[in-house]
Amino acid sequence: MKRRMIGDGAGRATLITATAALAIAAALGGPVRTAGALTTEALLDTLQHTAFDYFWEEANAVNGLIKDGSQSWAACSIAATGFGYSAYCIGVDHGWVTRDLARERIIRGLETFWNGPQGTGESGTIGYQGLFYHFLDMDSAVRTWGSELSTIDTALLLAGIIDAREYFDGEDVRETYLRELADAICHRVDWEFVRDGGTRIRMGWDPVTGFANYGVWTGYNEAMILYILALGSPTHPVPEWTWDYWTSGYWWGEQYGQTYVIFPPLFGHQYSHCWIDFRHIQDDYMRDKGITYFENSRRATLAAREYCIANPGGWVGYDGDVWGLTASIDPDGYVAHGAPPGQSDNGTITPTAAAASIAFAPEIVIPTLHHFYDVFGIALWGNYGFKDAFNLSRFWWASDYLGIDQGPIIMMIENHLNGAVWERVGGNADVVRGLQRAGFTAATAVSAGDADIGETVLQQNSPNPCRGTTTVAYRLSESGPARLSLYDARGRLVRTYVDQNQDKGRHQVTFDFEGLPSGVYFYSLESRPGKIWKRCILVR
Repeated sequence: MKRRMIGDGAGRATLITATAALAIAAALGGPVRTAGALTTEALLDTLQHTAFDYFWEEANAVNGLIKDGSQSWAACSIAATGFGYSAYCIGVDHGWVTRDLARERIIRGLETFWNGPQGTGESGTIGYQGLFYHFLDMDSAVRTWGSELSTIDTALLLAGIIDAREYFDGEDVRETYLRELADAICHRVDWEFVRDGGTRIRMGWDPVTGFANYGVWTGYNEAMILYILALGSPTHPVPEWTWDYWTSGYWWGEQYGQTYVIFPPLFGHQYSHCWIDFRHIQDDYMRDKGITYFENSRRATLAAREYCIANPGGWVGYDGDVWGLTASIDPDGYVAHGAPPGQSDNGTITPTAAAASIAFAPEIVIPTLHHFYDVFGIALWGNYGFKDAFNLSRFWWASDYLGIDQGPIIMMIENHLNGAVWERVGGNADVVRGLQRAGFTAATAVSAGDADIGETVLQQNSPNPCRGTTTVAYRLSESGPARLSLYDARGRLVRTYVDQNQDKGRHQVTFDFEGLPSGVYFYSLESRPGKIWKRCILVR
């Protein structure tokens, strides 16, 4: 049972109002700079740069390992290390580190993982059967904290290694060496070892108890990338039918006006998407539902915000600008918060939950990031950007950072801006093979007759980016009022192109951008089933 400093059994805060909490926060810290001083471009750049700084500074430069958290005593998290190697690539592109320094830091890490002792000993090893222990000693690079041989954390490490492999594509000796090490590490993993003999991949293994204390991965959660990498291995792949088991656990339902595969903590809708671009591909499950996994994550994001607006637990501060539940540090330790439906919701908001959703729903994420920065000030801001979490009902602010929360921030902002990580990883042969064996093919448009009842579709404008005009197509699942509007990057209404009753079926509208400056815009289709958003770019 989690302790509540204030509030009744339902979690309803009784001793402090949201207004008072915000006033206290402002009194403690004040804005980081003058409120509104940062443009969206500057804020996103700052968030990425501070996240990069975490991975560069909270690391062992000698062996290439990266800490789980910013605490002085923290061990290496192999998942954080995977996120970090992708962050290093982004850092090179932004000019925060030279290509040579980033390459050599990653090479030292790859040498650590390749040369570290593998075996069944309780201590003194880095892993077994090519997989790695969840936590490693920062100096000796061997198992610590009694951690498990972790399949998902190994997969997140490998994803970062694959990203680095594709980024450092030069023909010189050092970059060739990096790619050879990356391939050797990835192809050594024996995925068959962690398969339960049937269709399932196990979560972990212990040198004393074996698999006895660990379950199996079934959807939906963060392990989609695990199955894709295991399917794509050229040396020890799992059978294709394992994907059918993965999808057999999906919970398709409706929450707060959104119909999607439900998993309450937002990290489950983000981690795999940090590396793989699911915008235009579908497996059999999503093809049957008429959406993509990217769209699924967008719906989960919208529902997560609506949950906080509704605030069924009565927590202080929850609203349209204060939302985002995921696994994080909280006043009582570390908990996988999530919603909807509410899961371990104790009033804790985690900035990475919103920030890492920026590619899915920038129109609601960007105003929230500005709000966090402008309103909460240094109560929430530190050396590495937004601190891990805060809880206004408990008047608590985290003092630390976590690598697995920082990584999705820098990566998903990058994907939102230019899709660079998606493009790199999408070209990797092992990833392509894994997606193909899972049954992914190009997404097909949802026709008026084959979507679920209540399904309305708003398509991406074409061309995009555009120079003066662009075409937007959409499908209404039922006749009734429809509004198609354009907004700027701060969420301000710019123009309304459609505002009338329309028949169900397909419609098409041409947007004229005459008189508007270059930049990022968002357009929304509002109809009886709800509101759908897309992003478009205007260039001059």
